[in-house]
Amino acid sequence: MKTQQFVVIGLGRFGSSLALELMGLGYEVLGIDRDEEIVDEWSDKLTHAVVADATDEEVLKSLGVRNFDCGIVAIGNDIQMSILAAILLKDLGLPMVVAKAISVLHGRALEKLGVDRVISPERDMGIRVAHQLVTPNLLDYIQLSKNYSIVEMNVPECLSGKSVGELHPRARFGCTIVAIHREDGVIVAPTAMDQLKTGDIMVIIGSNENVEEFEMMVNENIS
Repeated sequence: MKTQQFVVIGLGRFGSSLALELMGLGYEVLGIDRDEEIVDEWSDKLTHAVVADATDEEVLKSLGVRNFDCGIVAIGNDIQMSILAAILLKDLGLPMVVAKAISVLHGRALEKLGVDRVISPERDMGIRVAHQLVTPNLLDYIQLSKNYSIVEMNVPECLSGKSVGELHPRARFGCTIVAIHREDGVIVAPTAMDQLKTGDIMVIIGSNENVEEFEMMVNENIS
């Protein structure tokens, strides 16, 4: 089976971090940046890294970008360049185009261009940190969409020994516990009989409002 190939345009902090993580996961990554020093820095860490203008269609064609599985526009602060690069990746027919947005309006523009996924790292991280600050047991918070989220949360003492059925997460909060992580493995789609223990990690999915209600319950230690 062919290894998936990613092209990352813009090797700043976000782009380089993403590219390096993809490499660590075993994928092939082509990094593109206009800054020669940055490309030199990453040339031995990525599959390929080239100095190029990602707003030049002929340059992208010569690099074989149209044969990649996913294109990621991670350009830092040049909105015009970001939009032009995204347009070209869509025109070249990449199956998936992802772009970083540096403002709400920038994100809206990318969405209207048909970008498959718009990422706002600063906003998303702000949301995650805010939830972690007000909910000590919360390990991670990811928005799946504007209306739904998934969270990882430590099981507090007040819930230890209770079964999923006793907690009634769906009936009481409109949330679903989709998995329980524990030292000896993972319980996927736990049943009503599965018991929670201190040290377990619950993976919970639901609407943003319902997830917040569940967080509040845990935060207030209400059993």
